[in-house]
Amino acid sequence: MTKAILELKNVKTIVNKGTANETNILKGINLKINEGDFITIVGTNGAGKSTLFNVIGGNLLVDEGQILHNGEDISKATEEERTTFLARVFQDPKLGTAPRMTVAENMLLATKRGEKRGLKLRKLKPNMERFTKLAATMNNGLENRMTTATGALSGGQRQALSFLMATLKRPDILLLDEHTAALDPHTSLNLLHATNERITQDHLTALMITHQLEDALKYGNRLIVLKDGQIKADFVGEEKAKLTTADLYKFFED
Repeated sequence: MTKAILELKNVKTIVNKGTANETNILKGINLKINEGDFITIVGTNGAGKSTLFNVIGGNLLVDEGQILHNGEDISKATEEERTTFLARVFQDPKLGTAPRMTVAENMLLATKRGEKRGLKLRKLKPNMERFTKLAATMNNGLENRMTTATGALSGGQRQALSFLMATLKRPDILLLDEHTAALDPHTSLNLLHATNERITQDHLTALMITHQLEDALKYGNRLIVLKDGQIKADFVGEEKAKLTTADLYKFFED
């Protein structure tokens, strides 16, 4: 039986509470994420996609409902507490990496995600071969920049590093928040291919927000359509495989 690794039960979020601008963003989200799911998420601007990730990641606490991780209620857990089992890659390549530290130093930091640690770096040299091999899987020359300060990398290389750091210490949940949107088409395609390979080979559980319907159809075993703070469709397996962009466009019509 497939194991539910994360579950959202009737999750609601409200912003600007008690003011004239009070707005319900998520309106009773029910979502069960099974171990090994790779879920692509589409929806218009304002549909609640980023809010959903913020709620899962702990950046935003729920106003109603529950979030369960392996059956345990984590609704009130902080963002830091959730880093023990969750990793996230943001749209901006500058987020998620330390610009003055080298590629290898950033990767070493990633091995300590979710742990209490001091500022002193340890065991960098013994890990160099492993880190270099991992960097080579990105197919963008990152393996040749291991001693380069991260701030000097191209946007594509820096985002590839962010992805490696998020997956280096296997997370229970990986959130990909439009992680290729700021890249040129060729670089985006390359990172998406590397993303899919890593998720597939390591059997990671991942959610990926994308505005590219073709990518939503191509990658993953599930596709969720968010609209007006609600899940309007959840396509799985063969049902997803039969979808076309025309089918998805129907959800964007008023």
